[in-house]
Amino acid sequence: MAYRTAELPPVDIDEFAHIPFLERMKLLQLHWVESGFGTPRQSAMFYVWKIFFYVLFGLIVAGAFTKGLEFNDIGGWWDEPILYQKLMIWTILLEILGLAATCGPMAFHFDPLIGQSLYWWQNDTIRIPPYPNHVPFTKGNRRTPWDTGLYKLIVFWLVMMLFLSGTTMDGMPGDVAGVMPRWPLVVYACLIVLMGLRDKCVFLASRPEQYVGTMLCFAFFLDFNDAIIGAKIFIAIVWMGAGVSKLQHGFSATVAAMVQNTPWNVFRKLRLASVRDYPNDLRPSKLTHLVGHIGGTTAEIVVPLTLLFSPWPWLTWIAIVSIWMLHTFIISTIPLAVPLEWNVFFMFCAGFLFGNFSAGDGYGVFDMHPLLLAGVLFVALGPIVLGAFKPQYVSFLIGMKQYAGNWASTTWSFGDSEKEDRLNERIVKAADNQIDQLEPLFGREISEIFMQKAVAWRMMHPMGRAHITLQMRHNDDMDGRVLRDGEFLSNTLTGWNFGDGHCHDERLVEAVQQRCNYEPGELVVVFTESQPMFDKRVQYRVIDAALGVVEKGWYHNDDAANEQPWLPNGGIAHVITWTRDGYVASGKPYLGSGGRGPEAESALPAANVVSG
Repeated sequence: MAYRTAELPPVDIDEFAHIPFLERMKLLQLHWVESGFGTPRQSAMFYVWKIFFYVLFGLIVAGAFTKGLEFNDIGGWWDEPILYQKLMIWTILLEILGLAATCGPMAFHFDPLIGQSLYWWQNDTIRIPPYPNHVPFTKGNRRTPWDTGLYKLIVFWLVMMLFLSGTTMDGMPGDVAGVMPRWPLVVYACLIVLMGLRDKCVFLASRPEQYVGTMLCFAFFLDFNDAIIGAKIFIAIVWMGAGVSKLQHGFSATVAAMVQNTPWNVFRKLRLASVRDYPNDLRPSKLTHLVGHIGGTTAEIVVPLTLLFSPWPWLTWIAIVSIWMLHTFIISTIPLAVPLEWNVFFMFCAGFLFGNFSAGDGYGVFDMHPLLLAGVLFVALGPIVLGAFKPQYVSFLIGMKQYAGNWASTTWSFGDSEKEDRLNERIVKAADNQIDQLEPLFGREISEIFMQKAVAWRMMHPMGRAHITLQMRHNDDMDGRVLRDGEFLSNTLTGWNFGDGHCHDERLVEAVQQRCNYEPGELVVVFTESQPMFDKRVQYRVIDAALGVVEKGWYHNDDAANEQPWLPNGGIAHVITWTRDGYVASGKPYLGSGGRGPEAESALPAANVVSG
C-alpha cells in the first residue's frame, strides 16, 4: 500500500474487464496478499484521529455533564462507576449515529462517510423487520414516520442520559459520584428492543449484545457488588464467546486477510508468510494458524477466565495487560468494518472492572447470589449457545462470532451495469452505489477493480468459494455479469452492515425486487449460513429476485477451506436438497456432492427459508 495513492494490481486497466472471471479473481487475490485492498495508507490516519476524538470528547462529555466529577481531575475518575456507564452510553450513541463502527472507507462508505443516521431518520428507506410474520405491526420494508420518530427518540434518550447525575446504590463505596438512575436504563432497553422488532439493522448497530445486559444489571440488581460482578460476567462472555466461535477453518483465513491489509505491515516477506506458498497456494499458513489460535483464540478464552477467577492482583493485571495487547493489535490492523471505538472501550472496561473490583476483594463470581448468577449466565449464554447450534435464528453478532470467519453472507450478481444502476434510480437511500461513490476519486475502470476486489476478498474465505461455485452454476455468463459482495452492497441499501448476512438475505432481496422489478436471471443472490458447531455442513440458498428462493442445499466446510480461493478445479462439491418446481440452473453443470451426498443428505434437517 502506498501512503497517498492507491495500489493497483499489475494489469492493463483497459484490459481488466476482458480477462475471464476466475483469472480476474486470482489476479486480485494475489494482489491482496501483497497489498491488501490497496487503499492509500493515509486513510488509516482518518481512523487514528477518529479514535482520538472519541476518547477526548467522551471524557469531556462525561466530566463536564456529571455532578461530582472534577473535569480537571481526570486521574480521579478512574474508579467512578458513573464514568464507566456514561462512556458506555457515549459509545452506543456514536454507534447508532454511524460515527463509530462501519464508518469511512474501510466500511466502503466514501461519500458520505457514514450511513446509519442518514438513512434511519429518512422516510421510505429500506428497513428489515426480523419477525414480520410473527410480531404484529412489523410487516413491510419501508421506513415510516413511526420508525424515524422512534429512532430520533432513541438518539434523544441517549443524549439525555449523558446529562444525568449519579444516585446511590446499596454496597457502593461512599466516596464516588454514584451510578446512573435505574429507570433511564430500563427505558432505553425497552426502546431499542421495540426498534429492533421494526428494524433489526438499527437494533444490531447499537450493539445490544455488548451493552444492554450490563445496563440491566445496574437497573435491576439491588446491590452494587452484584451489578459489578454481572458486568464482569457479561464482558468476559463476550471475549470467551468470540474465542470459542473461532475454533473452525474460517478464522485462519480471516487472520491472513487482516494481516495482509494491515497499514503498518510494509514487509513483503511477512505478508507472504501468511499463506502457504505464494503464488501457488493462498490458503492460510501454519504461522497464520499459530498466530490466530494461540495469540487470538486461546487468549480470548483463557485470559477472561483468569480475570473472572484470579484472587491475586498481580495475575489479574497480567491478564488485563494481555487483553490490552490483544485489542491494541486488532486496532492496529484497521480491520474491515472498523469497530475501533468498541475495542478502545473494552480496553477501558478491562481495567475499570477487573482492576478496580478484583475477585479477591469480594467481586468474584461466587460472591454473587446463586439465583442471580444463574440468571446472568442464562441471559448471557443463551443466545450464544442457540447461535452456535442454530445459527439461522441468531445474528452472528449476538452469537459472538466477531471476526471468526464464520458468518452468514451473500454475493449478488446483476445481469449488467444497467441492472445495478436501478438501485440508484428506484430505491430511496442516502448514498449512491459504491462504484458511483468511487468513480469521482479513481475513474470508472479503477473503481470497478476495487469493487471486484471485495468479491475476491470474500473468496479468500471458505464461504466465498461456495458463493462463486453456485453463481457459476446459476448464471451462464460470469465474465459479463456484475458481481458485488452483499455486505458492502447492504451498506448502501440499508445504511449499515457489520458482516451479518441476515441483513441482506431474501428479505432484502424482496425489498429490492418490489422497487426494481427484475426479470428472472437479472439479479441472482447466493446466501450461505454460518457453520453450526460440531457440524461441518454449511447450508446455502440461491435466490432469484424475480422468483424467490430457487435452490437449497449444503456443502462441507472442509471442501471449501481446502480449495484454492480462485477455484482452479471449477468449484466445490455441494449437495442439493431442494429445487423450485420448473427451475433449471442456466450455468455450469452440477458438480456433484463429492461423495458426501446420499448418506449425509438423508440426515440433513430441513433448511429454513428465512433466517432470524
